[in-house]
Amino acid sequence: MAESSSSSDRTRAAASLCAVSMESIEKITELEELERVYQQLSDEERGVEAELEAIVQQQSNIETKMAALQRMGPNLQLIEGDASQLSGMITFTCSLAENVSSKVRQLDLAKNRLYQAIQRADDILDLKFCMDGVQMALRNEDYEQAAAHVHRYLSLDQSVIELSRQGGEGSLVDANLSLLQEAEQKLKVIVTEKLDQAIEKGDLPQVERFFKIFPLLGLHEQGLGRFSQYLCTQLASKAEENLLLALGVELTDRRASLVFADTLTLLFEGIARIVETHQPIVETYYGPGRLYTLIKHLQVECDRQAEKVVDKFIQQRDYHRKFQIVQNSMMRSLTTETLEPRELDPILAEVTLMNARAELYLRFLRRRVTADFEVGDATAPESLIQEHQQSLEKMLNHCLLSRNMQELIGYYITMEEYFMRETVNKAVAMDTYEKGQLTSSMVDDCFYIVKKCIGRALSSSSIDCLCAMINHSTCVLESDFREVLYNKLRLGFPATTLQDIQRGVSSAVSLMQSSLQQGKFDTKGIESSEEAKISFLVTLNNVEVCSENIMTLKRNLENDCSRLFSQGFGGGEHAHAKIDSGLSDMVAVSTKFKDLLQEGLTELNNTAIKPQVKPWISSFLSISHNIEEEEFNEYEANDPWVQQLILNLEQLMGEFKTALSSVIYDNLTSLMTSLVAIELEKAVFKSTFSRLGGLHFDKELRSLVAYLTTVTTWTIRDKFARLTQMGTILNLERVTEILDYWGPNAGPLTWRLTPAEVRQVLALRIDFRSEDIKRLRL
Repeated sequence: MAESSSSSDRTRAAASLCAVSMESIEKITELEELERVYQQLSDEERGVEAELEAIVQQQSNIETKMAALQRMGPNLQLIEGDASQLSGMITFTCSLAENVSSKVRQLDLAKNRLYQAIQRADDILDLKFCMDGVQMALRNEDYEQAAAHVHRYLSLDQSVIELSRQGGEGSLVDANLSLLQEAEQKLKVIVTEKLDQAIEKGDLPQVERFFKIFPLLGLHEQGLGRFSQYLCTQLASKAEENLLLALGVELTDRRASLVFADTLTLLFEGIARIVETHQPIVETYYGPGRLYTLIKHLQVECDRQAEKVVDKFIQQRDYHRKFQIVQNSMMRSLTTETLEPRELDPILAEVTLMNARAELYLRFLRRRVTADFEVGDATAPESLIQEHQQSLEKMLNHCLLSRNMQELIGYYITMEEYFMRETVNKAVAMDTYEKGQLTSSMVDDCFYIVKKCIGRALSSSSIDCLCAMINHSTCVLESDFREVLYNKLRLGFPATTLQDIQRGVSSAVSLMQSSLQQGKFDTKGIESSEEAKISFLVTLNNVEVCSENIMTLKRNLENDCSRLFSQGFGGGEHAHAKIDSGLSDMVAVSTKFKDLLQEGLTELNNTAIKPQVKPWISSFLSISHNIEEEEFNEYEANDPWVQQLILNLEQLMGEFKTALSSVIYDNLTSLMTSLVAIELEKAVFKSTFSRLGGLHFDKELRSLVAYLTTVTTWTIRDKFARLTQMGTILNLERVTEILDYWGPNAGPLTWRLTPAEVRQVLALRIDFRSEDIKRLRL
């Protein structure tokens, strides 16, 4: 009964797993539906069989793993026992370590208490020793030893002293402390008085003696302040003496024009000697980082003494009045008072030297204080380092010396600009030309002046001053000097009647007729015309030299500025950017001179070259190239055109070769060769050729190119590439031969002629039929 019940249960379970239940099967009445269900059940049976097969195949693997697990049973029991034993050992070790560490902590506590007791005893002994020592030292006036005892007392741990006062020996400690404090105050008064007396007497050994005592008493600032007072007194005395000597210098003295710069230099050198002499003392007794305090006091006195020198300079050199005259002159105000530029020359030189010395002095201070701060702030936070650096820069940049120098340089820039403009104008007005020279005197004179002014500004070591003068110089060269050259070139290159006579042009007839009517031959116009020609050519040379001189000046300035920056003057990206901007302006001005040169060359080409060359090229049309053997042989013996053209070109260009620089001559030759190539190409298209005529033209072209190659350093074959290809086409034996040079057969040859132009050139051959030319596929 139970078996049948379990069997029925399994059947119901299996049916529940099937996609089709038994109830639904029993309700089926249609054969087709029964077959569909049967097929579905068959598919499920096959799937179940496949799953069973897969499970059966894993039996061996599972049995192997089960066997392995059974073998691991004893080992796991051993591991469990070992783990329990290890846990017991660790627990024992932990408790043992805890016991040991507690003992160690107790020992450490005892050790610290022992050290505190020793320290306490030592401090009590030190107090007693310091008290006895300072009293004995004061009685013996051994102030250094007394200060050492006080310093030792001040170095004691105050918390330990306080504990000692609270102990059994408190009364003894209080008594010692009271005596030591009294001795400290007494010693401070004595040392201060002694130092003041030594300063009043000017006794340097005693000053240094008591100066060294102050830091032992914790009086660093007071000591540095009083010592600086002494040094400032000595500095002021020497500076006033030097200024009196400077005011008494005779005008004939070699250094009379630089006497105030020399006086400032002596002041700066005196401070530098003080710093170099006393920096080791300050570092040794006061510690690193204290040099700034000393220099801050010295700089105040330096400002006072430098201001006196500057005031005397302004008074003696009449600096402000001359600046006012210069300013009025530059503003074109109605003033009758003028100033000769040469009067400013020594003053400007002295101002730049004064500023250079001041910049060198301030750089020395910056370097010394920065190095001292680096040592003193080695372990300081970044904020303190930045604060110290900002304090230094503020002191150097805003001190009275810097402000006075900036004011002088501000006046200097205006006066230097006036000096440069007026001197350049004089050089232009006194311009002379010597025969045999390519340029006139004003080019060398003007660039000597510009270079001198920029060099003087550079010697001031002020980047702002240098940038201002670079800008002024580019303005003078671009606006004033270039305008002079431009106006000369605007007059043009004259074509004189004498030139026309020499070259056999028709205008000579009118000259002869007018001369016969007047009964004389007037050469005045010819002479003035020749002068105008020379002036034009010399101006062209001047423009070219100016462009090159500007670039040379720019390169030299780059090197000088790099050297200035490497020495630590005017560092920073902002200064570099200002210099680069000024130098780029110089490049732009040089380019404008080159453009002006190109304009002048175009004028010369249009006036002197083009009117001569065009008729010579046009004469090509008067020579027949439709020739036979006899004429060809005659042309070979006596060339009717190209040799005369070469001779004419040689005569024409020979005049300019000696009068122009090589660069300008090459440019002019390039323009001439371009003109020859263009005009000859036009003439060829207007001509007709036979086979021998084409051969002769090719020879003419080769002769012309060979000559033109010898008269210039530039390559000209590119200019004659089209003509050369035309000569090749005119030299063909038949029309179809062009295909041997065209398209894929061209090889390295690049054709400059279009297919239409090739057909046009072929049509110039009278023996080529137009039908054959039209049939060509180009």
